[in-house]
Amino acid sequence: MKKLFFILAAVMMAASAWADDFSTTLQKAEQGQAIAQNNLGDLYANGEGVKQDYAQALYLYKKAAEQGLAVAKNNIGDMYANGAGVTQDYTQAAYWYKKAAEQGYVSAQYKLGYMYSEGEGVAQDYTQAAYWFRQAAEQGNVSAQCILGVMYEEGIGVAQDYFQAAEWYVKAAEQGDERAKENYKKLHAKLINEGSH
Repeated sequence: MKKLFFILAAVMMAASAWADDFSTTLQKAEQGQAIAQNNLGDLYANGEGVKQDYAQALYLYKKAAEQGLAVAKNNIGDMYANGAGVTQDYTQAAYWYKKAAEQGYVSAQYKLGYMYSEGEGVAQDYTQAAYWFRQAAEQGNVSAQCILGVMYEEGIGVAQDYFQAAEWYVKAAEQGDERAKENYKKLHAKLINEGSH
């Protein structure tokens, strides 16, 4: 019985702490603090502790984005890319991702690179894709590192350069990316094979 009492007490304390956190976040958001607006938008977008409300999430993200918060711009891009509470619109997604990417937001840089590589919401442009993947890769985004390796190996959007390809594969592999490890092994074997002829 004591165990049940302690469990219930812990749950009630956690709920009380969450309510205090929510109340504080709401108050800060109402005061115009961009990070609080974004965090509150996350709660509404995910239905965490509140009823899921995409319109409210978008409103809060836009308030934070107006103040220059890159993560909020990225979140708006995600809403448009996924059709979450809005009509799916890759052009709008790319617009918002670009705003965040230009501020150095790594996730948006990767997503924008992907959109350029696939021609989603923007004209397909492998040079732009490589540019944005490189921006993300230089900040340690493992997926961008691996993709950039492929682009250098195949000469897609960049001049073909096996050494650059290997460098990016190694960086991604060092972070545990299995695709990069496999790509590096294949490239290494290819170079050895070509060198023996």
